[in-house]
Amino acid sequence: MNTSSPLLVRKLLVDLSHGFPRHWLAGKAFRTQFFNALSMSFPVGEQDFIDSVREAALALPDGAEHAQLQATIRDFIGQEATHRRVHALYNAELEKQGLVNHWQYWAADLIEMGRKRGVPPISRLAVTAAFEHYTAVLADLTLRYPQVMQGADPMLLTLWRWHAVEETEHKAVAFDLYRTLDGSYKTRVRWFMFAMLRFTVMATKQTVNNLWHDRVLFKPSTWLDAASFFFGRHGLVWLSTRPLLNYLKRDFHPWQHDNRELAEQWLAANAAQYSIVRGLKGA
Repeated sequence: MNTSSPLLVRKLLVDLSHGFPRHWLAGKAFRTQFFNALSMSFPVGEQDFIDSVREAALALPDGAEHAQLQATIRDFIGQEATHRRVHALYNAELEKQGLVNHWQYWAADLIEMGRKRGVPPISRLAVTAAFEHYTAVLADLTLRYPQVMQGADPMLLTLWRWHAVEETEHKAVAFDLYRTLDGSYKTRVRWFMFAMLRFTVMATKQTVNNLWHDRVLFKPSTWLDAASFFFGRHGLVWLSTRPLLNYLKRDFHPWQHDNRELAEQWLAANAAQYSIVRGLKGA
């Protein structure tokens, strides 16, 4: 049995073609470049999520029992494909600012290595479920705690919160598919630890690289901002550690933390910022 519900695919009504401030998040370099680094990972990462879910879903038996999950998977793919396209436009603007996206190549190399080594579809799906948990936790913090993105450029604040809303909506899709296909607890946890290590290393390297190209890597203010961002009163480390580690519980399910209300509130308050795309079946 799965708990995923039908999803809506939305078009975000923002125009990135005119660019945005270099330090768009409260004028602070570190937190700006951290979020920029995350954006750099999304086009390749989201495509891999799509591919892994599609491949694993081929093993779902036909029949009414799985019809709802199949429909939700199609709309999951639609949402992720939209994220991929929007962040590709975002990243193009970052290139104009002189930043270099290395994460896309690191991720692509890792994905290709997995294919060459014959990583089975259920393990690829476990990796996707792990990364979806990471993004869901960050999405929740972005929506729940205004301090995380306080002072952000309005256009990018809209972009990140729209993304957070949809990550919240579909946070259980890969997990439900994994569970429906009888994926084991041991495999789920092993690939979660792998994903945690890879994410931490690549996010750190890309953020540092962004700061280098931004010419603020060695400024004391950069690292004071980093300390506040991660370890301050509302620091990401304190806010995210427990939710992240909940994934290690044997009986874990993403909707044990039901935060749909946060997504619904943002959608209701920002209806002019998006349109609903109906009938999108994939990418």
